[in-house]
Amino acid sequence: MQYLYNRLTTALTDAHREDRGDVPGWVMITLMSALLVALLLALAEPAFTRLFNQAVDQVAPE
Repeated sequence: MQYLYNRLTTALTDAHREDRGDVPGWVMITLMSALLVALLLALAEPAFTRLFNQAVDQVAPE
């Protein structure tokens, strides 16, 4: 019985260690995603500003 308990404990511990993932890899993915969003926002900002101003001009009384 102790043998089975030890095997199960070892298997669960090893599985947990494998699921941790690559921390530097996740940091790199997060930073690259943030940079991509910032780049897209910088490129699309003039279009968003025009769209917002047009919407406000249609709603606001003159």
